[in-house]
Amino acid sequence: MPPLSERMLDYLPLLATGLWRTVAVTVLALILASALGLVWAMLRSSGRRALELPARYIVEFLRGIPILVVLFYIYFVMPELGLDLTAFQAGVLGLALIYSCYIGETFRGGIAAVDKGQIEAAKSIGMKHGRMMRRIVLPQAFRIALPPYGNNMVMLLKDSSQVSVISVAELTMQGKMLASSTFDNMTVFTMVALLYLCLTIPLNMLMRRVEKRMGAAL
Repeated sequence: MPPLSERMLDYLPLLATGLWRTVAVTVLALILASALGLVWAMLRSSGRRALELPARYIVEFLRGIPILVVLFYIYFVMPELGLDLTAFQAGVLGLALIYSCYIGETFRGGIAAVDKGQIEAAKSIGMKHGRMMRRIVLPQAFRIALPPYGNNMVMLLKDSSQVSVISVAELTMQGKMLASSTFDNMTVFTMVALLYLCLTIPLNMLMRRVEKRMGAAL
């Protein structure tokens, strides 16, 4: 067997391809999940039962289903209903749907934590609900929600490995294929773990810096 350093150099190009696909899945799913999560948070904070109840039921329904089941349903069942997605698209959509629920709860908690006196003051001067949310509530809510939002980002990055079950060739899938062809399980999966750490550690450091800057700006 070749030396360890030589094997690692041989394995790196294939794993790097999976790494970039992991990043793409994570970023796209995060964008969709954040947008949809904000919708859930706004609906559940509207104070109108006609909007709040359906959003709450949808969120609780999605949170009660494992990610793998959602991925299988989107990729294998939805084509029978006319929605035929690629494995990559199904993976992004499945992760986005599940994480929109958690991100939505994070945003909702931030909205609920905003000082009620400011909201009452805005209402007393006749400010419309939408304008009040944009100018007063949401900017403060985002600052409050930032730490748990950062945690959601890291969890989404790690859970992106689950799209490998529907044949998305991200980092974990590439590692499985490489290990099965080389039988060098220890080296391959150690490299996979290290590559994930190369993503999660800088992301955690970045979020801490952003939190400190935003905290200093308050």
